[in-house]
Amino acid sequence: MKPSIRNGYTLEVLFIAGIVAISFSAIFIKWSQAEVSVIAMYRLYLANLMLLPFIWKYKQEIARLTLRQWGLLVVAGAALGLHFLLWMGSLRFTTVASSTVILTLQPIVVMLGSFYFFRLHANRAMIIGMGIALAGSFAIGIGDLRLSGAALYGDMLSFLSVIAISMHMLLGKQLREHISAYVYNFWVFAFAASLIALYNVFNDFSFGGYAQSEWGLFILLALIPTLFGHYLFNWLLKYMNASAVSMAILGEPVVASVLAWLLLNEKLTLFQLGAGLFILLGVWIFVRYGKETNRE
Repeated sequence: MKPSIRNGYTLEVLFIAGIVAISFSAIFIKWSQAEVSVIAMYRLYLANLMLLPFIWKYKQEIARLTLRQWGLLVVAGAALGLHFLLWMGSLRFTTVASSTVILTLQPIVVMLGSFYFFRLHANRAMIIGMGIALAGSFAIGIGDLRLSGAALYGDMLSFLSVIAISMHMLLGKQLREHISAYVYNFWVFAFAASLIALYNVFNDFSFGGYAQSEWGLFILLALIPTLFGHYLFNWLLKYMNASAVSMAILGEPVVASVLAWLLLNEKLTLFQLGAGLFILLGVWIFVRYGKETNRE
């Protein structure tokens, strides 16, 4: 991208477009009647298919991958696949608002993993933000339990999906030091989709026979939230501050909740709104004022 473009409003427009794109993920999943594992499999396989025409540019980089890097790519793919299974499953039980706001805990869980794997520690702002966000998550669970046990189960699935995606991010932190975003995403998507496919075979879920509307949703999931969302954010990291890009995670539950209200007629209770804002405040403090430092 040319410097003149980077100095204008183009990056900001792309950033906002990316937030809107990832926010449609929950809507498409809610609309689909297929098994969540089938949705996840086709979302990733179709995203891979869209990336495939460009793979020839990276054939030398792929040939240089070590056995250890291939192993880490498989594990990262397994973690990503597990994340999709858990999070998409959560949307069958709880609201878009509750499920997506719990996802914003990802930076905090990643940091907890970094304490162990990368010998990093948190400053006071990060601890305060972490405490506020976790209190908000607990409040979300209490509020949904008052609605139904199924809603609380959905919240738990969403939180477990945060742990899975955090494992994926921690592995990616190691791999992305030596591997391009394209190669990393292409193979992680491929391994995640293949492992989910094995899960579908084991459970005897159908790979075909879906209505055209279902195939349309599979394609939209691959194109909009996956490529125009997550992949776009990876690209923006080349031109924008990492902390700024990470703020996108705070925009998703806001936009997704509005979309769910408009398109799914999901009402947002005052309790959900208050607890959700509490989580967003905690994560914002954590991301905005937190700074990783090495242990001495």
